[in-house]
Amino acid sequence: MGDQVQTERMTSGRGFIAALDQSGGSTPKALEAYGIPPSAYSGDTEMFELMHRMRSRIVTSPVFGGDRVLAAILFEDTMRREFDGLPAAHYLWQKKGVVPFLKIDHGLADAGDGVQLMNAIPGLGALLDSAVQHGVFGTKARSVIGAADAEGIAAVVDQQFELAAEVLAHGLVPILEPEVTITIPDKAEAERMLLEQVSAGLAGLGEGQRVIVKLSLPTVTDLYRALTEHPRVMRVVALSGGYSQAEADELLAHDTGEIASFSRALTEGLSAAQSDAEFDATLDRSLQQIYDASVAPTP
Repeated sequence: MGDQVQTERMTSGRGFIAALDQSGGSTPKALEAYGIPPSAYSGDTEMFELMHRMRSRIVTSPVFGGDRVLAAILFEDTMRREFDGLPAAHYLWQKKGVVPFLKIDHGLADAGDGVQLMNAIPGLGALLDSAVQHGVFGTKARSVIGAADAEGIAAVVDQQFELAAEVLAHGLVPILEPEVTITIPDKAEAERMLLEQVSAGLAGLGEGQRVIVKLSLPTVTDLYRALTEHPRVMRVVALSGGYSQAEADELLAHDTGEIASFSRALTEGLSAAQSDAEFDATLDRSLQQIYDASVAPTP
């Protein structure tokens, strides 16, 4: 299951996962936060090119590397591009010691039963084959829970594990991401239901199969402690989910055994207008703060 060195790194390495997988829907917001408004580009081709330059600036920065960043999640468009003249996934692992993952979902379906399931993924087999050929270690797929609805949450988790089975069959390690919206009034109850369903799903995995579970920072501290110690779970990672970097770091630091997989919180404060020195200094601070929150407390 994946390269043995990468497997050991993802299982027990100290650090966090950089989520650099903003897709078509989230890219305009990410670019705007970086100081590039929608008026600065026309159409998807220009937008993705600008986004790739931002990602390239992050991963080629001298402060970005495997000393603090265990892995990075890429958007499909990025996987098919290059960083500094090398295919993106190869650059991450060979030059930076960072394990490459691929976001494979195609966005969310309309809400029903308090949740949003994933859209169908056309050409999934071919995409997974391509990921293997590019040297990707695993995948990530996101769905959203917007209420403590037992049927909806069961459907989300069932879909996540069905997709995970296909990913595992290709020799890749899946990151399951059933995100609980952090602003809902019944968040704690939704998380309790989610834990129950995920635990049941893990029991159905085959011998030697392991997954990574990516979850919103829980309302109840250490709620997911049992998952961090589960033999079928390689890692439990936390998404920032709309919290500021400082809020997310503070919450994460109290959850034993969880590490970060931040997207917006990672790029907070970065700007296209910054000099390389300013950019690197800002990124360096962010990487260190997220790393510190990810390695403490230790189980």
